[in-house]
Amino acid sequence: MRQPDIEIYLREDHVKDLLAWLPEALGPLVLGDAVGNNRQGTIESNPAIPLMIVRKAAGKWTSIWFDSAETPWATDADCARAVHTALSHEVRCSIGSWDESEGDADADRWLKVNADGESEFVWAL
Repeated sequence: MRQPDIEIYLREDHVKDLLAWLPEALGPLVLGDAVGNNRQGTIESNPAIPLMIVRKAAGKWTSIWFDSAETPWATDADCARAVHTALSHEVRCSIGSWDESEGDADADRWLKVNADGESEFVWAL
């Protein structure tokens, strides 16, 4: 099932690699100025994909949120795999999708994609 948005986490020191890759993969990237740890932008594809980057969202990890169901990826895990393949850096994402009406039973379950493959873990922040 396609998720309504996509969110992944990448270590802070690898965000510049992601920002260099995104225009190649999805289309031109227009980013606004940083406001605190947040930076918003748009990937100018058809349709446009709103993007928010939150640095240090989880310690040394930066959240990258694609606020659209129109990304090339159906799930967070699909995006994590694609980013890892392109950048060779570990990518993390939540397992499952958030549903406000049902709560999030999987809030502590995470997937990491790295050189060792894919594995579930509990991300204790």
